[in-house]
Amino acid sequence: MLSIKELARYIDHTQLKPEATYEDVEKLCSEAKKYGFCSVFVNSCYAKYAVEKLMGSEVNVGVAVGFPLGAASSEAKAFEAEQAIKAGAREVDMVINIGLLKSGDYFAVREDIEAVVKAAKRINPEAKVKVILEMCYLNPGEKVSACELARDAGADFVKTSTGFGPGGATVEDVELMKKLVGETMGVKAAGGIRDLRTAMAMIEAGATRIGTSSGVAILSELNRSKNA
Repeated sequence: MLSIKELARYIDHTQLKPEATYEDVEKLCSEAKKYGFCSVFVNSCYAKYAVEKLMGSEVNVGVAVGFPLGAASSEAKAFEAEQAIKAGAREVDMVINIGLLKSGDYFAVREDIEAVVKAAKRINPEAKVKVILEMCYLNPGEKVSACELARDAGADFVKTSTGFGPGGATVEDVELMKKLVGETMGVKAAGGIRDLRTAMAMIEAGATRIGTSSGVAILSELNRSKNA
């Protein structure tokens, strides 16, 4: 079993609800500093605010791009990513263009991802770009193609889900993603991860990052289990 500190470093502490307020984001950042989470994730309108709240801490700020549908133009996604990194965010989670992927237009999908990768890394070469594949919408062949396209486009991670679709992370999908990208990329499991058992199952399956709004509850559960 991981230590509390070790598990915290897997977690992207997330607040992406459409009704999220400044107060919600401030609470998110405060919790992230207190528990030592790897990063917070917010919608792009709160990028600068989150960066200010986390100034001087080890917690990164991440921004969701093209969220949650992935159907914006590549130019719009790239601009959103660029503005987020300029504001001080160090990570971008972009949603793949699901419709183009399912249409078989793999060239356009790769170009879409590349546009965001180039925009983010042009501002900060150390910025991390994760590609949300929204696996619940994809058939087995599309899942393989999505991972390969994200890898070939230069992204740093593949990610299971937005948490807004009809399905979240599954152990089977994480195992597949890890098998496909190996050690060349990270794998982020997100969507429906609300307890310690599920988080640990994802890590054991190969996830190198966990996206959840339940990070505090998960760490509290681990603390209780260690003190039982």
